[in-house]
Amino acid sequence: MPKLELRDVSKSYGEGAERLEVLDSVSLAVEEGEFVAIVGFSGSGKTTLLSLLAGLQLPDAGSVEMNGSPISGAGPDRGVVFQNYSLLPWLSVYENVALAADQAFASAPREERDARVRKYVDMVNLTPAIDKKPPQLSGGMRQRVAVARALAADPEVLLLDEPLGALDALTRGTLQNEIARIWGEERKTVVMVTNDVDEGILLADRIVPLTPGPRATLGPAFEVPLARPRMRVELNHDPGFRRIRNDVLGYLSAIRRSAPDRSFETDVVLELPDVRPAELSAAVRT
Repeated sequence: MPKLELRDVSKSYGEGAERLEVLDSVSLAVEEGEFVAIVGFSGSGKTTLLSLLAGLQLPDAGSVEMNGSPISGAGPDRGVVFQNYSLLPWLSVYENVALAADQAFASAPREERDARVRKYVDMVNLTPAIDKKPPQLSGGMRQRVAVARALAADPEVLLLDEPLGALDALTRGTLQNEIARIWGEERKTVVMVTNDVDEGILLADRIVPLTPGPRATLGPAFEVPLARPRMRVELNHDPGFRRIRNDVLGYLSAIRRSAPDRSFETDVVLELPDVRPAELSAAVRT
């Protein structure tokens, strides 16, 4: 039995003429302990797909299941790491992570919950900053807090919604290594959505492309049989890495060329307001 499964899932937004069909007949099975990367173009529906797995949204058609049971809402068995951190700025690193531990282990002794929080703060190398608040942290450090918070609830599945997309290249590479290390230690089932094919190959066991929307669906899976741990510098010289990369990029390029490009089409003519700086407007009046 798969750990997670989507069966012929479709999802749309809006009504009538405004209805936008985002996903159509999406099927995916994720095994326990597997790391799966969903790659695709911006706006293709990757976040919608992850929201369905998280139970934050429900499908219009088809079913979303975990351990063979339908997912009907959010739950502590699925931890989500969002792209925008989603931290409470008035709480410290410790307190943000404790939110998850206290909720998931409310009946546990305080000492046990405290140890759990400190374990995961240390796992993401943030113990020196444990008393700092999010505004005092860099973007990469905030994302580490988000990862620690998700892990502190001990979820069976970790869902990563382009968690590194807003980071600079150097910080992104560091965090990729951290995620790979943590996955190696925890062996959680992980589904990550990303638009970075190299990132998917570096981290995942399997890459599944999402076709361009609207009515996006999943394409064929690409296995990543490369040995772990994977070092980015070494991968660049690995013929297996180059083959997988070329296969995935070739597929994405082919489906992008075959998809109708409506990115510049619109039936609405917008009249832009005549906006001027206050100083200029005052000068014109005089």
